[in-house]
Amino acid sequence: MNILDPQGPIGAADKTILIDSVAIMLAIVVPTIIAIFGFAFWFRASNTRAHYWPDWEYSGRIELVVWSIPALTVILLGGVAWIGSHRLDPARPVEGTGSPVRIQVVSLDWKWLFIYPDQGIATVNALTVPAGAPLSFELTSASVMNVFFIPQFGSMIYTMNGMVTRLNLRADNEGNYQGLSAHFSGDGFPDMLFDVHVVSQLAFPDWVASTARTDQVLNADSYGKLARQTVEKSRPTYRLDDPRLFEAIATQRIAPGPGPKLTTESAQSYIGAPDAR
Repeated sequence: MNILDPQGPIGAADKTILIDSVAIMLAIVVPTIIAIFGFAFWFRASNTRAHYWPDWEYSGRIELVVWSIPALTVILLGGVAWIGSHRLDPARPVEGTGSPVRIQVVSLDWKWLFIYPDQGIATVNALTVPAGAPLSFELTSASVMNVFFIPQFGSMIYTMNGMVTRLNLRADNEGNYQGLSAHFSGDGFPDMLFDVHVVSQLAFPDWVASTARTDQVLNADSYGKLARQTVEKSRPTYRLDDPRLFEAIATQRIAPGPGPKLTTESAQSYIGAPDAR
């Protein structure tokens, strides 16, 4: 999960912003640290050449330096953040080769459900995508707020119950990567990870075909069992029986989960409610 080893254009742009921001901040941090040691050395008690001016109170040149450098730093950082945030708008389409792949993502307690509506399949805690193809994610939460993040692809984004957020990414290199939840959501949060498999565009249809032959079917009933608060150690796959399942979850036609519960009496009395959602 090395963000300094990006595997797509969004991750590469995020890395550039990170490095540029650190470089801009070092322009003020490094001279300040050097000045601290320089002043301490020059104005030591044994240095007879250091002048002591008890009545000194103002210097225009010092004021200019003290205010101009931080101001320039803030302006540069603001410019980098402003330009980068517009160029990397999560909903902005990403160009690629081959047909775009639409993936519907549902964050559960404590697992990730990935629905491929155009392929008629679904997976849990395992995301498989073709290299080079534009990836269009539609994300929601079936419980508490969460954050979807694949560090090497870039652009973490929140999932919220009752609404849909959109994210466009692209993976350029075949391989196995790791995704995670970047927002605390209860007891099973540390295990809320998912595998990301990037395969060739020729291998992706074969994976879809093999997945579609599974005996497990995803519908309202099986989803109800899946939505229970558990940590899923396996990577089950499903045939999608209801193509509008994601819409039913996002619009709350399927009731959301209860969220993480408070287990101690002191915590319940402090919040004034039996659960944290």
